[in-house]
Amino acid sequence: MNNADQRIVFIDVDGTLVTDDGYVPESAQLACKKARENGHILLLCTGRSKAEIYDEIWDVGFDGIIGAGGGFVEYQGEMLYHKKVQPEDVQHMVRFFNEHGIDFYLESNSALYASRNLRSHLERRIYGDVDNDPVAREKMERSPHPFITGLTYGEADLCKDDVNKVCFLESEVPFSRIKEEFQGKFEVIQCTVPAFGRDSGEMMIPGIHKAVAIEYLLEHLKMSRDTTIAIGDGMNDAEMLEFCAVGIAMGNAKPGLIGLADHVTDSVENDGLYKSFVHFGLVTE
Repeated sequence: MNNADQRIVFIDVDGTLVTDDGYVPESAQLACKKARENGHILLLCTGRSKAEIYDEIWDVGFDGIIGAGGGFVEYQGEMLYHKKVQPEDVQHMVRFFNEHGIDFYLESNSALYASRNLRSHLERRIYGDVDNDPVAREKMERSPHPFITGLTYGEADLCKDDVNKVCFLESEVPFSRIKEEFQGKFEVIQCTVPAFGRDSGEMMIPGIHKAVAIEYLLEHLKMSRDTTIAIGDGMNDAEMLEFCAVGIAMGNAKPGLIGLADHVTDSVENDGLYKSFVHFGLVTE
């Protein structure tokens, strides 16, 4: 491939590469493998931390990852930078969430640390009433969600010193109240995982987002912004779609993101990633 034709593609995970049930469609796997065979560079660009990128995702094949919504950049096995939440801010968050009964998990690159009641809350949201409904329990036992099985439970001390970001589930506490509590300490945005609830959220280091990390990587690689393509579905993808030369929104994307996109493809379940790769010549049918 002529270097002038090479593209560097930044791919969101949830709702873009991975379906709500936690799996990568075969068409998306094929698109990514073919694009790399054609000489393009592919990076995951996700709100997830490294511990949340399961083998099934890595096995598709990527050149690196921008994780924690821009909190760290790893390329070909080398960690280029890594921003971590200040320990006192982690302590504040853990204390507030425990006092108000908010279920959450801390993301580090070594593990995802779950709050005390998170597992049962997630099981109810994903499977249904597993304690009283035999159908829901059978569903849970037959096809356990990789996210639930990938969490670390039972940690007595959640005030960790290597936290990238935090995610919380919907609760009786309004999203606006949580955002107000952590003003200036965390950037609090709506979560992009439907199962977590409408008022669920992500808490990141202020000033950190996906486009900041993309710009840093391009400088490291000495590559032009003109070579970039970004594809996503949530509002935490807004900065990267605006920054990259081509911004693609999934058909299942938030309306606000669709309004920013240069191109709208199909939904994740309907081979949207594959179709967008064909449209922009990264692969051929």
